[in-house]
Parts: sequence; C-alpha cells; structure tokens
Amino acid sequence: MNIDLHGFGPAMMAGTLMTVKLALCALLLGLVLGLLGALAKTSTIKPLQWLGGFYSTLVRGVPELLWVLLIYFGTVGLMNALGEALNLPGLELSAFAAGVIALGLCFGAYATEVFRGAILAIPKGHREAGLALGLSKGRILSRIILPQMWRIALPGLGNLFMILMKDTALVSVIGLEEIMRHAQIGVTVTKEPFTFYMVAACIYLSLTVIAMTGMHFMEKRAARGFARAE
Repeated sequence: MNIDLHGFGPAMMAGTLMTVKLALCALLLGLVLGLLGALAKTSTIKPLQWLGGFYSTLVRGVPELLWVLLIYFGTVGLMNALGEALNLPGLELSAFAAGVIALGLCFGAYATEVFRGAILAIPKGHREAGLALGLSKGRILSRIILPQMWRIALPGLGNLFMILMKDTALVSVIGLEEIMRHAQIGVTVTKEPFTFYMVAACIYLSLTVIAMTGMHFMEKRAARGFARAE
C-alpha cells in the first residue's frame, strides 16, 4: 500500500529521530534519579527516607503533561533572572531540555519504586557476607547489590521505558518537533488526519518493538550467571 505523505516523509523521519533522542536522554536522567531515590528510601537515615518518599509521591501524583508545562513555563522567570546575572539576555530553557527534565523526573519517580523493590528482594545475607569479607559499604553496593538489583529491576524498567517512549508525544504541546508535532503539522496542511496519525501510530509501534527486542537481550545477558548457578 502506497501512502502519500505529500512531502512530509522526511519531516516525519526527523521527528522520529527527535523522539528517540528525547526518550534516551530522559531515560539516562531517570535512571540516575531513580537509583538515587531508591537508595534514599532504603537508607537507614530518616531524612533521606523522607526525601526519597517525598520525591516519588510528589512526582507520581501529578500528570506528566502538567510537569512538562510547569517546567517549561515555570522556569521562564528563573532563566530571565539567570540571564541578567550572567549578562546573557534572552536566556531560556529549550523545549527539548524541558522535555528531558520533565520526562526524566517522572521516569525517575517510578523507577525509584522499581529499584527499591529490587534492592529489598536481595537477601540480607549477601550484605552480611560482604561485611564478613571486610568489604566497604561502597564496594558491597557496587559489587554485590547493584549487579543483582539490575537483573531484578530490568523487566520493570523495560515496561517504564515503553511508557516513556509514548509519553514523548506530550512534549509536542510546547513546540518540540517530534513525531506528533510533525503529524499535527501534516494534518493541518493536508487535512488528512487519518493518514498522518496512522503513520505516527506505526512509527511508535515500530520503536516499541525495537525497544522490546533490546530489552529481551539485555534481560538474557543480565541473567546469564544466575541461570548457570541454578
């Protein structure tokens, strides 16, 4: 079947690349925030527990679209003040940066709970064995806890990444030219909404299949030593 995009094909491809770049950058930020949040919530220090709980509860309690709008428009005054202080008039947060921060913040809040569950699933005897061997807390974390946590958390993180990939469409409301933004422009020009939205749906589905395939191989690789031990 030949689909006529009226010359918008390259624009849709550019939007796909922007979507992938946005999703990967938000993923990296979210993984860091999620790991820090999980370590805070599983810490024995009460203020850190409260901080981790406050972060995950606050962010998960507000829709992702609102975070995109709040971060993009809410930083206008802050960026203007920073621009005046640095003598850089017109300083502003780009739509891409706002999208990365908002989506990374939301991904990190959900990843906090995934990482937390994975950490709690590791038997306490493993930590005690590390202490008995004279390992420092840092080495126990890096050599014993994190590798096991990663294997347990991967399926949950994979599901969150699928959601993140689709949530990139929310950033179109602040003008970022990703898949949905170019599809909306194509609809406005050609008056063919079904064609462009169907193409956008196929692109998202293709990206999801690719991501699922990658996650499958990552899960198999992470479980290699565990499978041999069994």
